[in-house]
Amino acid sequence: MARFTHFDEKGASRMVDVSAKKPTLRTAQAQGIVSLGKEAYSMLKDKKIAKGDVLEVSRLAGIMGAKKTSELIPLCHPLKITSVSIDFELFDENCEIKVVSTVKAVDITGVEMEALTAVTVAALTIYDMCKAVDKAIEIKDIYLIEKTGGKSGTFRRKEK
Repeated sequence: MARFTHFDEKGASRMVDVSAKKPTLRTAQAQGIVSLGKEAYSMLKDKKIAKGDVLEVSRLAGIMGAKKTSELIPLCHPLKITSVSIDFELFDENCEIKVVSTVKAVDITGVEMEALTAVTVAALTIYDMCKAVDKAIEIKDIYLIEKTGGKSGTFRRKEK
């Protein structure tokens, strides 16, 4: 039966002891969607947002977010991340941007939280850079697509 590992037998919070685990290659991929109004989307796409190249700044912010995950999420372990990539897919018909992060590490625990944090920080950066034009921007559908490595093996999200 599954149990929450971040609580001890008395219900107190704890950081899980992973010291007995062996390092293996861990990967995780996550995604999120940013919906903008037509004007903000067009300005972003044409690189006319006054703050600069939104997607490149967002990419850097997402990479930095992955590296800072253990400082943001109280019970996450600090990891030796070996790779972070942030990719974007633009959908002109509905003014949306899909943000996809891929994180890798050779470590003793998984990188799912780092991938999810990277997507979230990248999406928040798009909001921050475009909010002067459109405050109604939506960030939605953030989830883990896939993870590999570790005792639990591979997880792939099923298509809906």
